[in-house]
Amino acid sequence: MAATHAGASNKSKVFPDARTALAGVVADDQTLAVGGFGLCGIPEALIEALRDSGVKGLTAISNNAGVDGFGLGLLLTTRQIRKMISSYVGENKEFERQFLSGELELEFNPQGTLAERLR
Repeated sequence: MAATHAGASNKSKVFPDARTALAGVVADDQTLAVGGFGLCGIPEALIEALRDSGVKGLTAISNNAGVDGFGLGLLLTTRQIRKMISSYVGENKEFERQFLSGELELEFNPQGTLAERLR
């Protein structure tokens, strides 16, 4: 499955894999909106490619924080996320540990407010 990139201008917007799609696009300290609802419809391949890229200091905007070992939980495990802007974080033990120890910032938003802020 090929990934597309809206920022590509005079180049093809079809990439052979997620790693190639992210090359030259992601950097430390960026804010990323991550699609999906719960664990459904999330960009799994792109999340894995982000993990493998080694970028750090990310702010992730998503309705959830994934779970341990899946979704954004992968980026929490590698401590690549500095701040979560989310409406639900209740199923991720690593998120809980980092938040309670002060390693991770959290901005809670009700789901409707989160959607309106993104709009």
